[in-house]
Amino acid sequence: MPKHAPKPWRTPKVYLLPNLLTAGNLACGFTAIAEIFAGMQDAAGGVAHYHTAVLAILGACVFDMLDGRVARIRGQESVFGREFDSLADIVSFGIAPALLVMDIVLNDFNQKFGWMVAFGYLLCGGMRLARFNCLAAEEQENASKDFVGFPIPAAAGLISSLTVFILWLNEGDKEIGGWRYLLLFLMLLLSFLMLSEFSYPSFKTIDWRTRRSLPWVFVAVLVLVCAVMFWKFVPFAIFLTYLIYGCVRPWISRRLRREIEEDGEEFEPRVVSPETGDGDEGEESAA
Repeated sequence: MPKHAPKPWRTPKVYLLPNLLTAGNLACGFTAIAEIFAGMQDAAGGVAHYHTAVLAILGACVFDMLDGRVARIRGQESVFGREFDSLADIVSFGIAPALLVMDIVLNDFNQKFGWMVAFGYLLCGGMRLARFNCLAAEEQENASKDFVGFPIPAAAGLISSLTVFILWLNEGDKEIGGWRYLLLFLMLLLSFLMLSEFSYPSFKTIDWRTRRSLPWVFVAVLVLVCAVMFWKFVPFAIFLTYLIYGCVRPWISRRLRREIEEDGEEFEPRVVSPETGDGDEGEESAA
């Protein structure tokens, strides 16, 4: 009997848990888009649909943060996962924020102008993701710990969190008045930053095994609790802090940058033996 001809392709590795998290990212993006369209058709002009859309985008940010870390911890990084993640990102962090701002803000301007600004953001986000995949394919063992350009999940988080913050300040009024100029400026700024070559920390070395001092742990727990309880303004402060940190980062001392961005194990204090008075010195002391 004739043998079957070999397949001209090789089936990619598909790991379950990281890709389930990426699917959660995609589901959040789809939910956000559906809620934005529902808000467009709401004759009463309420903002409940937009609140749900923003929460979905922020949820997508959480899924996007987790899928890569789970893949690295479990040794399950793959080309399929990287491409799937980018496709989910363009939906959750490209299309959804662009539609959100175009409906709430840019429709008050010329319709063609609003479309161009929103599409410009989406285009820059797509090109940013394509460049990221190209760099990731070229960098094997010595992959950079920094992002080239402002990452699109952070851009989407900043846009959506600022939108809900403005709606909160306006006490739920969809007509945000002069605030629309701030959102318009932010869309243009983030479009530029995503394609720029500014360096932003990826925090890839911070995972479930990272150890920190008690003050660091306390601050992290406090920020997490506040972000959940006061989600209408604390997430905006977090994303804005990240944006500002990337701008002032070159002027921060190297020691402080490493302590913030990398695994805290390198900066454990020197332990002195009570018998000998000697102890192990970490990398910080050796430097």
